[in-house]
Amino acid sequence: MLSNLPPTFNEFNQDVLIGEGRIALLFEYDGADFHGWQMQKTGVRSVQGELQKAVAKVADHEVDLVCAGRTDAGVHASSQIVHFHASVKRSFRSWVMGINTALPFDIGVRWVGQVHDDFHARFSAVSRRYRYVIFNHPVRPGILRNQVAWTFRPLDADRMHRAAQALVGEHDFTSFRAAGCQSKTPNRNVHFVSVSRHRDFVVIDIQANAFLHHMVRNIAGALMAVGNGKQPESWIHEILKERDRRRADITAPPQGLYLVNVTYPEGSGIPEEAPGPEFMQPWFTPDQQALVRGPVFRKAKD
Repeated sequence: MLSNLPPTFNEFNQDVLIGEGRIALLFEYDGADFHGWQMQKTGVRSVQGELQKAVAKVADHEVDLVCAGRTDAGVHASSQIVHFHASVKRSFRSWVMGINTALPFDIGVRWVGQVHDDFHARFSAVSRRYRYVIFNHPVRPGILRNQVAWTFRPLDADRMHRAAQALVGEHDFTSFRAAGCQSKTPNRNVHFVSVSRHRDFVVIDIQANAFLHHMVRNIAGALMAVGNGKQPESWIHEILKERDRRRADITAPPQGLYLVNVTYPEGSGIPEEAPGPEFMQPWFTPDQQALVRGPVFRKAKD
């Protein structure tokens, strides 16, 4: 049963010690003031840099964090996973509260747990799920300016959803990869993609085994061109097959993008929770919130 509360809320009251081996963290962050996940040169804020310092303070030694998926500058995560090795033992409460005390307020650790030595935050993952949130209104947002993308042109979410189904399955996504993408192959397997409207918000919900650099933002930009009538529904299928980045050179801004779930094989020890971010959870039915494993999937309802 998926929960909207922290997945291991009761563990704050347990005395089980965690450490002297491989540890995983589940955490969230507002990416607005970060230059992405990866450690940067001195003076440039990164999620990895801030989290690594905080974890090292609690562990009393340097740590090397490995994440499930790197995010770009301005991109958020409601459910990111990292692993690291600790030579000390601490309680669940000591790890979580200690790390959070040492963190800036735009990062928050929600869970920590012992995992097998062969667990790898990146390579053990079987899927990643992102949500791209668009505020579709004539007036730009103020309060949510760093949390959502914005377009004043009316979007037809049903058109976007139908067009997006051309992306489902295993394809060469060259048309949707950044020019500087370093992946050895452009092939990815998209398990599902759904586009839905929730009053003034349009949400693109997409899961794949992995993603190329800027792949979700490029897909979002192309789908918005379909949604506002600039391009026909068939355009997504056409540019996918052409395998030419120049045919779909619209990259949506980073503010609307959230990493909302990373799925691991059953028995990995990573808790399961409803995909976020939390403010969006009431918008979706239980079926739409269901976690999906592998290429066999249940399509989300509109």
